[in-house]
Amino acid sequence: MILFSVGGTTFAISAAAVEEIRGVSGLVPLRTGYLHAKFSKFKYKLERDGRTYFVVDSNAHFHILPTRHDRLLMLRNRPAAILVDAIDRMTEISSLQALPRAFNGEERIWYRGLAVLKDAVVPVVDPDSFLTKAESTVLNAASGKVSIARGAVAG
Repeated sequence: MILFSVGGTTFAISAAAVEEIRGVSGLVPLRTGYLHAKFSKFKYKLERDGRTYFVVDSNAHFHILPTRHDRLLMLRNRPAAILVDAIDRMTEISSLQALPRAFNGEERIWYRGLAVLKDAVVPVVDPDSFLTKAESTVLNAASGKVSIARGAVAG
């Protein structure tokens, strides 16, 4: 697991879900103002190796007050990247605990469960929660890409 922080909160994500950790240079503002408010978490896009990644502002995603993001988690096998404040460390977890019933809103979509570390309990994020296939389709269309067949996108 990769432990990262956003707004003073530590989260975990499977290392297998992350292709690369990089700085925030090269981001291009994404104009989503005319789209539904749920797209406001997508602030930027990044063109890399012929692929477009839609960049999620983790503060907006998790409903945390704005902070300064210094790192970018490029997700594996997904056209998404996540802006985070910092990378803490990598660690192994022995088990993933189910979410308690107190988690009854959007967090049931955001988190796969809770990891118990020796010094803390950390929510483990679901990488699929950052960008759905429907959101990807809308963002591709909004950024000038044209869908030509099921899931195929031409640039």
